[in-house]
Amino acid sequence: MILPQRIISLVPSQTELLYDLGLEDEVVGITKFCVHPDRWYRSKVRVGGTKNVNPEIIRKLQPDLIIANKEENVKEQVEALMELAPVYVSDISDLRSALDMIRQVGQLTGREEKAGVLMGAIEHGFEELAKDLAATGPLSCAYFIWKNPWMVAGGDTFINDMLERAGFMNVFGDKNRYPTVDLGELATSGCKHVFLSSEPYPFKDKHMAEIQAVLPEARISLVDGEMFSWYGSRLQYAPAYFRQVRQNSVNA
Repeated sequence: MILPQRIISLVPSQTELLYDLGLEDEVVGITKFCVHPDRWYRSKVRVGGTKNVNPEIIRKLQPDLIIANKEENVKEQVEALMELAPVYVSDISDLRSALDMIRQVGQLTGREEKAGVLMGAIEHGFEELAKDLAATGPLSCAYFIWKNPWMVAGGDTFINDMLERAGFMNVFGDKNRYPTVDLGELATSGCKHVFLSSEPYPFKDKHMAEIQAVLPEARISLVDGEMFSWYGSRLQYAPAYFRQVRQNSVNA
């Protein structure tokens, strides 16, 4: 098997994974949203955004592997890139599919051992989190990702799986993908905790106040969106963060 020597990543969380797998020299291009690690963000060639890649820049980089994702990238753009180089497209919906992706990327890049160690650390972290929460019941919540219109994470998303593992029940779990909701729906949902993600929409204190006016008895929190939605090596830090979020919610 000939290992790739010129890799382009179109997915921020998978870019961070490539870094943690030790592919410093092999990664030649990333997107403008690939902010971790900071050194790569400042030094690697940027090939556009996740939704609007620049094929000419990619062509000039002469990649022998492009890393993409079904949800984060545009299907037509990814299919066009397949004319330039082999493309690996991940499809992540939960922790298990994220671990499968880490294993597959490790195999593709000759980093099976490092990928295995990382997977073990992630699995152990979530197993310990599950033990800690075994005697507790889920807390009802809503997880907002956007405003104008208000949008939440539905039940078939990676975010929903992370919420459940963190000890929460998504009140919009019966909806698919990222549905638009109005605050009237939220007010009648029975929701006790509302999470406003740090990405992709930059929620601030003023948005917390807007929702608090509708749900005066609920706890409104700004949360780290990377911890809930990045499905690469950042998962090794997620259980500790979820434990903190859960504790803060219980003590509210």
